Amino acid sequence: MGTSMRELSADEEELLAYAREIVDTHGDGAAGIHTMGAAVRGADGRMHGGINVYHFTGGPCAELVALGHARASGARELVTIVAVGDGGRGPVGPCGRDRQVLLDLHPGIRVILPTVEGVRSVRVEELLPHATRWTPEGGAGVLQAAEKAAERTEERAAAEDAGEGGAA
Repeated sequence: MGTSMRELSADEEELLAYAREIVDTHGDGAAGIHTMGAAVRGADGRMHGGINVYHFTGGPCAELVALGHARASGARELVTIVAVGDGGRGPVGPCGRDRQVLLDLHPGIRVILPTVEGVRSVRVEELLPHATRWTPEGGAGVLQAAEKAAERTEERAAAEDAGEGGAA
């Protein structure tokens, strides 16, 4: 299996800028409660944002807040997500819990993160290469359903790249 890692598209650059704007505008710096911003793009092209809520008991990461915001706004199919740290830290890859949540609820979603080659976009499956996927219907199982959903997402992206339609 090859890698899906690629340089950022214009839509992904826009999403990254939106996440940066969220943390720069709404973060609280030295207080350290809200230090990460996240943005997710729906298949319809709309962007939804979130900011983390740090608490010693384990508050939600910015990515999970962005997922909730997207769902509350009617987005059901999500195509890309990114988190950005405050203080100019730039993109930050999702933690293990967030990776599993993304894999389970949004298989095929692309994740923007820093790599040795620079900031890139990659399918979530590659961040958990031997994972077991959980679904509300079937519990924990193999990645077969996730792989099929990822293939559909890649086909849509290829169609958009070819100018055959899709979200702007």
